[in-house]
Amino acid sequence: MRPLIGLLFLSTLAACASPSTAEVVPLDTDEQKTLYALGLALSRQLAQVGFTEADVRTIEAGLADGILGREARVDLQDWGPKIDGMIQTRMAATMETEKQESLAYCDKRAAEEGAQKTASGAIYFETLPGSGESPSAADSVKVHYHGTLRDGTVFDSSVDRGEPVTFSLDGVIACFSEGIQKMRVGGKATLVCPSDAAYGDRGSAPLIKPGAAINFEIELIEIVKAS
Repeated sequence: MRPLIGLLFLSTLAACASPSTAEVVPLDTDEQKTLYALGLALSRQLAQVGFTEADVRTIEAGLADGILGREARVDLQDWGPKIDGMIQTRMAATMETEKQESLAYCDKRAAEEGAQKTASGAIYFETLPGSGESPSAADSVKVHYHGTLRDGTVFDSSVDRGEPVTFSLDGVIACFSEGIQKMRVGGKATLVCPSDAAYGDRGSAPLIKPGAAINFEIELIEIVKAS
């Protein structure tokens, strides 16, 4: 079995996560919940392809026919080799659309009052001035952050977890590092990160698409000086 075919086979187990199916699949027992979690985990492998609900239903049909031993409606030897090309084409189209929409979004945010651009093209807004020192690129910092997509979807948040994090500024994306270096301890800021200053063409599955711009709300709590 080719790796990509195997990936598609496994990822379709996550079809129960689609809105049409999630309403009817019971999640009453620990085993059912574990199986559902398996589907969610496997779905992340193809989260960036851009499958629609109709696509998922078609994949489900192939999966069901194969598992249940029903007659195949296409010849896998003829159509299996086309899977790689289809996925690459869809991912490229998804990325290009996301890049264009993210570029327009960043241009709009950059025109807002108070916007400052960093060297990488990130857009910085000071929302609460701090009174302490500013960190350098060699420092580690303790921060609270709240990361969202353009539409407001949260992809990661120490605020939601209720626990600030500490990390080195030379080990994070350029937008994060440059933006925090403009802050002072005790301050808060909003960062708008174009894809080139964030996760670029690779994105960060399952939520951050290739080419996506992202946002961070940050509170700088403490500087941990380099020894």
